[in-house]
Amino acid sequence: MSEPQITLYRLQACPFCERVVRTLNELDLEYRSRYVEPMHSERNVVKRVSGARSVPAIVDRETGVTMSESANIVEYLKGTYGDAATDGGRAADAEGGA
Repeated sequence: MSEPQITLYRLQACPFCERVVRTLNELDLEYRSRYVEPMHSERNVVKRVSGARSVPAIVDRETGVTMSESANIVEYLKGTYGDAATDGGRAADAEGGA
C-alpha cells in the first residue's frame, strides 16, 4: 500500500488542526498525520517543510502544494478535491418523485 499523498502537520487538541481534519474526512481524502512538538520554537520539522513553524500545515505531493493556515488549507482542499467528493451523499434522491 502506498503512502497517502497528503501529509498534515498538526498538534493534539488544536481546533485549527481539527478544522482541517474535518475537511479531509468530509472529502474522503487519505492523509498522514504528523504530530509535532507543542513548543513553537521546537517545530523544526514543520519549518523545514513549510518555511514556518505554525500548524496546521499540509504537503500535497500530488499537486506539489505546501501551505499553512487552516482557512487557506480548507479553501485549497475544497477547491482542489471538492467536486469529486460532493456527488456521494447528495446524488441520492431520497425524496424522489414518481
